[in-house]
Amino acid sequence: MSVTGMWVEKYRPTQLSEIVNQAEIIGSLKALIKDPTDMPHLLFSGSAGVGKTTTALCLSRQILGSNYNLNSILELNASDERGIGMVREKVKKFSKWSGFADIPFKIIILDEADEMTSDAQTALRRIIEDASKICRFILIANNVSKIIQPIQSRCAAFKFTSVSEEDVISRLEEIAKKEKVKVDKKGLEAIYEYTEGDLRHAINLMQAAASLGGITEENVKTSAGLTKTSDVDEVLKIALSGKVTKAREKMIELIKVYGMSESDFLKYLNSAVFKSKHDKLSDILQIIAKYDYRILVGANSEIQLSAMLAELAKLEN
Repeated sequence: MSVTGMWVEKYRPTQLSEIVNQAEIIGSLKALIKDPTDMPHLLFSGSAGVGKTTTALCLSRQILGSNYNLNSILELNASDERGIGMVREKVKKFSKWSGFADIPFKIIILDEADEMTSDAQTALRRIIEDASKICRFILIANNVSKIIQPIQSRCAAFKFTSVSEEDVISRLEEIAKKEKVKVDKKGLEAIYEYTEGDLRHAINLMQAAASLGGITEENVKTSAGLTKTSDVDEVLKIALSGKVTKAREKMIELIKVYGMSESDFLKYLNSAVFKSKHDKLSDILQIIAKYDYRILVGANSEIQLSAMLAELAKLEN
């Protein structure tokens, strides 16, 4: 097996034609860049790992050609620098620099733009207007609803879809062949089931499983921390029986001893609810959703999960 770095970067597409699964979007973008001067600002949205950033980089390479360098393209992750300072100091400064005579415009890629503050987005809106003669913006967002409407209206929007199981498995098989890794069908299916159309995550998980000797269902589950997922069903049963302390102990064991992430615990708990066919299914789902949101916005995950189990315990009383 090759050990030359991260597979997700080693096999990242460099041309639009290599992008997996987004045929309609790629077709539209190829038509746009036949005459790049007519290309509008772009807004790519969709879930993680479906090719948004890779598409932006491929598009930029094809437009800028040999001038694809630090002076012609600016790539920023807006979740790292969310505020108005980033917009004023980096984006505005770059948008004022003169470009090259043989490129149609410079390109600014703002990844995770939906994490920018509203003030930063308002400032960005003005820069987009002022710099349109010499710059094109490519905004990338998981949640397009968090992008203010004035910015959305200034961009051509493209919604990326989750990568299909067939396409994910085909891509994984291609990489495994190049890396001379043994694979079996159940192992690849387990990767897809766990990553749910996130191709980036799927490639990372396959590399982790390969380090254990091959892409088997058992190795995938071990790499993903899935060997204890059936215990999440047990946590739900214990909590609903009113035994909060015991349920919490089991939950802490899964997270701290077996390495299951809090988000995965909630995902498997959600699945366990549907399998249980409980009479109060809707109430349970609302409780899980409430605490998932609290953790997402920054509350202490252990405290919130403990409180969730306590609230589940009350349903039967």
